[in-house]
Amino acid sequence: MVAFPDIPQALLPSDGRFGCGPSKVRNEQIEALSSPLLMGTSHRAMPVRDVVASLKDGLRTLLAVPDNYEVVLGNGGASAFWDMACACLISSRAAFGSWGAFGAKFATEATRAPHLSNPLIDEAPFGSLVTVTPRDGIDTYAYPHNETSTGVTSPVYPVEAPEALTLVDGTSIAGAAPVDLTQVDAYYFSLQKALGSDGGLWVAFLSPAAIERARRIEEGSDGRWVPQFLSLTTAVQNSRKDQTLNTPALATIIMAERQVRWLLERGGMDAVSAHCAQASSLIYEWAQANLAARPFVENPAWRSPVTATIEIDEAVAASELAAHLRTRGIVDIGAYRGVGVNQLRIGTWPSVEVDDVEALLTCIDYCLERVL
Repeated sequence: MVAFPDIPQALLPSDGRFGCGPSKVRNEQIEALSSPLLMGTSHRAMPVRDVVASLKDGLRTLLAVPDNYEVVLGNGGASAFWDMACACLISSRAAFGSWGAFGAKFATEATRAPHLSNPLIDEAPFGSLVTVTPRDGIDTYAYPHNETSTGVTSPVYPVEAPEALTLVDGTSIAGAAPVDLTQVDAYYFSLQKALGSDGGLWVAFLSPAAIERARRIEEGSDGRWVPQFLSLTTAVQNSRKDQTLNTPALATIIMAERQVRWLLERGGMDAVSAHCAQASSLIYEWAQANLAARPFVENPAWRSPVTATIEIDEAVAASELAAHLRTRGIVDIGAYRGVGVNQLRIGTWPSVEVDDVEALLTCIDYCLERVL
């Protein structure tokens, strides 16, 4: 085990939270939980429904949601949306793009669904990317916009196939990068990444075609049982009333609403995406210039603006370096399990200050220079 040096206080970032989800929550968001005091009140009363409506409107503005798309909320996080898609959006057989843990997990859910045919899976090695293409017999296509586990970002595109739906997982990039939502039928995400809130809810932007597909499946005569909790039609109906089927994680809603408002006040998507690009570019440029590090994603066009993955010289165990930095208040920069050889993974969300990213790199340099 390498004996890392103590890091001088003057070098440390002002906030050491660089996790790739859950992500940094700003103090103002936490303060919003008590002003006005909505915690512990009915989620079906107007004060809470007003916050839900504000969150939906703010997301519609921030991400330029088309007028004919619906903003829908539900309980359970994006992983629950995978099950909902298997129940209500995939008619018979889906095809998936998989180049990391989360694309693979959605494909696994479809494989396990007893009412669906085994999916087709287009795979690429960690750190790279594959384009999902039309296939015979496929009614739904799905891939991640940003693969959180590997730090690979994909273009958002429709899979041009007759009457097929395109579903895109935007969990770790929604709210941090522009996206043309007219290209997809469902763009879904959780709120504990770029939107800096807590877990427990999913949000989806749904096209008329996706909503109609869900209605047909749920009202169909093929005998498919759809539990109410997984009913997308029920989620749409409740969201139109600024509610969820059952009690939501209210703190998540309040903090997300405050974050979206803050992002719009900062200048909206143009300013936010520029901030994230600047912060992540600092990391990639540092790694390229550093003899003890390199970007894990070799193609610059595929490098994520929000989840930067960096390989460290194998003479130093990245996990031990991350553990040492944690003792100095720099937390959650370890690799996703099973990804990379000797990797650090750093979140550069809208709430993460560029100055803190610079300080983090200074601290890493301080350690590496003294042990190599």
